[in-house]
Amino acid sequence: MTTLGRSGVPVSPLALGCAALGNLYTPVTDAEAHATVRAAWRRGVRTFDTAPHYGLGLSERRLGAALRALPRDAYTLSTKVGRLLEPAGTADGDDLAAGFAVPATHRRVWDFSADGVRRSLTASLERLGLDRVDIVYLHDPDDHAGQALREAYPALERLRAEGTVGAIGVGMNRTALLTRFVRDTDVDVVLCAGRYTLLDQSALADLLPAATARGTSVVVGGAFNSGLLADPRPGAAYDYARAPDALLERALRLKAVAERHGTTLRAAALAFCAAHPAVASVLVGARSAAEAEDCADRFAEPVPAAYWEELRRTGLLPPDAPVP
Repeated sequence: MTTLGRSGVPVSPLALGCAALGNLYTPVTDAEAHATVRAAWRRGVRTFDTAPHYGLGLSERRLGAALRALPRDAYTLSTKVGRLLEPAGTADGDDLAAGFAVPATHRRVWDFSADGVRRSLTASLERLGLDRVDIVYLHDPDDHAGQALREAYPALERLRAEGTVGAIGVGMNRTALLTRFVRDTDVDVVLCAGRYTLLDQSALADLLPAATARGTSVVVGGAFNSGLLADPRPGAAYDYARAPDALLERALRLKAVAERHGTTLRAAALAFCAAHPAVASVLVGARSAAEAEDCADRFAEPVPAAYWEELRRTGLLPPDAPVP
C-alpha cells in the first residue's frame, strides 16, 4: 500500500475499476458483480473506484452491496462528482448511447457547482449504503473547467478540511487540464485514463513531470486502452471505439515481442503503467471473477528486462519512459 500525496489515504498497487458493474456495454448480473469484487478482494485488491455515471448509479449500488460485508477500514473507496442523476420520468429506452446496458430511468445533468458537489456525494452515499467514501474525484470536467476550478474544487477542499473525505482529485482522459489542476490546486491525486499506456505516453510530456514536482499522486486508468492491449484483434476497442488499423498493428507488434520474451501483453501493459514513480496505483476494470483473477495474475507476472530493451530498440517505446 502507498498513500496519496500528503493525504495519508492508502491505495493498493492494483485497484478495481467498477464501470463494468454498471453494465458497461453488456449486462452483468448482481451475482457476477458480487463475485468480481470478492475475487479482487481475495487477490489483495483494496482500492475500488466507481461513479454515478456508471450505469446510472447501478455500479455504486452493486459495489456498495459487495463491500458492506467487508471491514470498512480495510479498503479505500472512491467515487466521483460532476454529473447529477435526475429521474427521467419514464423508463422507456436504454442508456446504451452512453455505453451502459441499463434502462434509461435517469438523465445525467452536468453540475460542478458547490451545491452540486455536495448533492452528488450525498446521493452516492445513499446508493452505496455506506457512511463515507475515501476519495472524491471531479469527473470529466473537460468542458466545464471554469466552474470546476471556481466552485467544485473549493467545495472538495472544504469536504477534505471537514474530514468528510480523506483525499480529493480529478479524473479524466486529457492531460492538459489534469496538469493545470496539479499545478494550480492542492489536489492529492489525479486519475489519468488512457494517456499513459504502452500505446499512448502523452502524459509523459506534461502531467507526470508536474505530478512528480508537486508530490501529487497519479492513479492510471485505462491501462488496456479500452481493451486493445488486453486482446489485440480486428474489432477490438480503443478509447471506447473501434481501434484504428495503425494502432491495432502496433498492439500486435507489442504482443508478438511479449510472447517472444515469454510474457504476455497484458502483464507488460500493467507493469508499464506501474513503473513510473508518480504512479500510486493502476486501475483496471473487470466484469467477472475470472477477469479479476486474470488481472491479478498478470499484475504479478514478471516482465523480462529484455522485453523493454527490445521495445526501446525498435521504437515501440520512448527512451525516457520508466520501465520496471
